[in-house]
Amino acid sequence: MLKIRLKRYGRKKQAIYRVIVIDSRKRRDGRGLEEVGFYNPLTKETKLDLPQIEKRMKHGAQLSNTVKDLLNKITDI
Repeated sequence: MLKIRLKRYGRKKQAIYRVIVIDSRKRRDGRGLEEVGFYNPLTKETKLDLPQIEKRMKHGAQLSNTVKDLLNKITDI
């Protein structure tokens, strides 16, 4: 099953996240199939590729709770 979830990178105590599409059995920071967004919790900057996320969801990808909350803040999906 495919998941749309966060991948952590950045320095210690200054995390930045990429929103990626990945197989649910892979580790958190594993190699994803594609990157569909970006989230910086320190500056509250968020960029999401909404058409690509919707396309992946139509093909059966599940959203993590955090990504679902990010989408709800940006738009009503």
